[in-house]
Amino acid sequence: MNVAKSGYRVFSANSTPACTELSKKITERLGVELGKSVVYQESNRETRVEIKESVRGQTIFIIQTIPRDVNTAIMELLIMAYALKTSCAKNIIGVIPYFPYSKQCKMRKRGSIVCKLLASMLAKAGLTHIITMDLHQKEIQGFFTFPVDNLRASPFLVQYIQEEIPDYRNAIIVAKSPSAAKRAQSFAERLRLGLAVMHGEAQCSESDMADGRHSPPCVRNTFGHPGLELPCKCKQQAPFPGIELPIMMAKEKPPITVVGDVGGRIAIIVDDIIDDVEDFVATAEILKERGAYKIYVMATHGLLSADAPRLIEESAIDEVVVTNTVPHEVQKLQCPKIKTVDVSMILAEAIRRIHNGESMAYLFRNITVDD
Repeated sequence: MNVAKSGYRVFSANSTPACTELSKKITERLGVELGKSVVYQESNRETRVEIKESVRGQTIFIIQTIPRDVNTAIMELLIMAYALKTSCAKNIIGVIPYFPYSKQCKMRKRGSIVCKLLASMLAKAGLTHIITMDLHQKEIQGFFTFPVDNLRASPFLVQYIQEEIPDYRNAIIVAKSPSAAKRAQSFAERLRLGLAVMHGEAQCSESDMADGRHSPPCVRNTFGHPGLELPCKCKQQAPFPGIELPIMMAKEKPPITVVGDVGGRIAIIVDDIIDDVEDFVATAEILKERGAYKIYVMATHGLLSADAPRLIEESAIDEVVVTNTVPHEVQKLQCPKIKTVDVSMILAEAIRRIHNGESMAYLFRNITVDD
């Protein structure tokens, strides 16, 4: 395809070669070439972006995969978007398979909703649309003032299970915490398999203080009417004497339990992100003790930070399957248990459909709310 006559261009905002692999696969499927640009870090670590061709009146797609250096990748994306905006690009669409800071999407005490901040920064830089995949919380789409297409990797992972796991009919889908039960249930229903849920001390504690009810913090003061002691470590004077609020009992997680029978089965743990793998390793140990003879972990985004490859290699996990939304070639060299599923096909199709003004419904066929 002649790039100049296609009416759109595809750029990669990454400065590291390892992060451009997904961009190359997408452009190969589209039959176009990557746009000419230079992205690099100066000696003082400032990011510089130079667009090497005219983009006036064009629809531009910026593909940005997020490596370990998250903040540098964000600056690369923001600066490239702004450079394209000031170069009179017609539309600037970000293709961000893994959206960074997506776990910081709820209020914590004395904290902030960083994901909302990032959404505002992207809009200010000039982006008019975003294509992403498996947001940590679907409600994140409400942070944006422009359209967001949240694609799903579950069809690719389900296909992998059917084609690459022998005797998958003897498997059971496992949610490593109650918060992951809906996603696991969706996998189980598609594969016509059973469902097990881990509950207890090994579950993710992300939502313990995420709803803002601990904010603002208790403060000491010396005014008001005495006589009321609030249920917290510090004391606060009550506005009216003689009123007693009910004491909120502290949370206490029960001992680890598995809801569901995994004995003599293949256990497939599903989640959206696998980063620090301690929870997955602990879950695998419990499943092994309960009789599971093979354990797989399926996740869309394989961040695999810190010592994740070593911990996986030494654990009871037999295989970790992730997509290529995040580059992890180094981790694969360190741990042969890590396998990759390519999702460039659906990202390329999304770009083609958006440029041609076609419906995106085909990419979401048979996709439920819980996927």
